[in-house]
Amino acid sequence: MVGVCRIHCIHSLTEVKSFSICECKQNGNASNLGVMTLAIWLTVVSICLLGAMSPGPSLAVVLQQTLRGGRKTGLVAALTHGLGIGLYALLCISGIAVMITASPILFTTLQWLGAAYLIWIGIKGLRAQHRTDATLENPSSTGNAARDGFLVVFLNPKVAVFFIALFSQVIGSETNWLGKLAYAATAMFIDMGWYMIVAWLFSNPRWLGRLQQNFVWIERAFGVVLIALAIRLLAVSLVN
Repeated sequence: MVGVCRIHCIHSLTEVKSFSICECKQNGNASNLGVMTLAIWLTVVSICLLGAMSPGPSLAVVLQQTLRGGRKTGLVAALTHGLGIGLYALLCISGIAVMITASPILFTTLQWLGAAYLIWIGIKGLRAQHRTDATLENPSSTGNAARDGFLVVFLNPKVAVFFIALFSQVIGSETNWLGKLAYAATAMFIDMGWYMIVAWLFSNPRWLGRLQQNFVWIERAFGVVLIALAIRLLAVSLVN
């Protein structure tokens, strides 16, 4: 018998998408849950990649850091974003993430802190000013890029929900810690790799030069997008 399991992919702060994640092949009463096979691992890879590619605040932050500071800061933001994803994956397999999702107060607090942080970043973008010279106003540092890349994930408790839904389909009581760490590392490196590719592509000197010529308007557009996403997140939180 073949059962098709489905989860909601909520890797970004606001977008919810549904994907078929695995075919749990069963032989009688026996189940493959907890046994890592190539097919199951590739399924996890595909779901994590789809989650990473979902447009949302993470993409906006990485692009913003790339625009403000070039390739180096973009790659740093991508790196710390991936570390944040890896941290949530580890929290999930250790059981701590269940405590976060099971506590309405903690979950809502993280949501509101995340929304406030997005609004703060957005307001900074809206306040971008024209300069008379060719230099950027307040170019981003690697420290700022590392902070924004990590916090945009850490203040998003829906990432914990995503990993709980995903790992509950592939991790069982027979899965050892090496297997669990392999799943967590897979999620981390896929996310990190995707955003590093984004930062690398958009920091191409020909593209980056043109983008920086319109720096103020692009920065303000990022500000509008981030504030809109934050407002939507707050609205969803209030409704729920």
